Amino acid sequence: MNSNKMFFLFILFFSTLISISSNSWFGCWIGLEINLLSFIPLISHSTNLFSTEASLKYFLTQSIASINFIFSILMKMTLMKNFEMNNFISIMINSSLLMKMGSVPFHFWFPNISEGLSWFNNFLLMTWQKITPMILLSYYLNKNFIIIIMTLNTIIGAIGGLNQSSLRKLMTFSSINNLGWMLASILISENLWMFYLIMYSFLISIMCFFFQLLNMFFINQLFISNINYSIKMFLLINFLSLGGLPPFIGFFPKWILINFLLSMDFFIITFIFIMTSLIILFFYIRIIYSSFLFNYINLKWMKIFLKNKNLIFINFLSFLSITGMILSTLIFL
Repeated sequence: MNSNKMFFLFILFFSTLISISSNSWFGCWIGLEINLLSFIPLISHSTNLFSTEASLKYFLTQSIASINFIFSILMKMTLMKNFEMNNFISIMINSSLLMKMGSVPFHFWFPNISEGLSWFNNFLLMTWQKITPMILLSYYLNKNFIIIIMTLNTIIGAIGGLNQSSLRKLMTFSSINNLGWMLASILISENLWMFYLIMYSFLISIMCFFFQLLNMFFINQLFISNINYSIKMFLLINFLSLGGLPPFIGFFPKWILINFLLSMDFFIITFIFIMTSLIILFFYIRIIYSSFLFNYINLKWMKIFLKNKNLIFINFLSFLSITGMILSTLIFL
């Protein structure tokens, strides 16, 4: 981590605070712009052509969303008294914020850009970069529009990941699916959304840390890697937790959200959410199969040695994934 990166990371975190603590839409827009201009230097490397392309694509899409956002704000200010336009303006503002966070139907940039980023930058894109648009969205929700969007998010996030061989694209489509759950949670309460985001960030950080440690980017790398058994167990536990399988901690926020959705009589939407989670679990299990059940080519030169402190850290996180659910059920009793 050099001083430049640390500086831009600080500005990135600071810009989010500017947006969410601003008392005007214009202040929110300025925060979003600072966020964009601090994230681009983090993702662009002059040596890597993919990251340069990704940073350019990211800049273009975010600029279009920002232009749309400020145009909608100006329309809102000038046409405040016209109630018929209010619905249209709220959809416009919501759409520009959905584009910012890579939601359906503006999600096409998201998998393409993630392919050119490192695992750490992917982690930032999938977690921190969603905070500002989500909170701004909660200020001016168009409920019916968001209900349609969150259902589409879960469906497309599940279907899009089925034919992917790139781990980064798989995690991106998984993120789109989880975005649907987050939009549902923000309809209910901001505290529930915050809880879901923290849990999701925890789980996705473990996966990104793991893939960064082993330098893995594609499913076929799991076939040839001579991984030791404790790491295979870790991979199994954390993927099932991220998919939301009941004994693990990843199920806990989904469980709470399902309860709330059922109490609000969203039966069909809850059914769609659960069914798409099963599809997500299917392609997670496909990754686990690759590392678990196949006979390996034991190449003498292909050995992965992890430092002891990293291995202990990984085992501790896996332990949290398993025991977290038991602790969370005790809270309900």
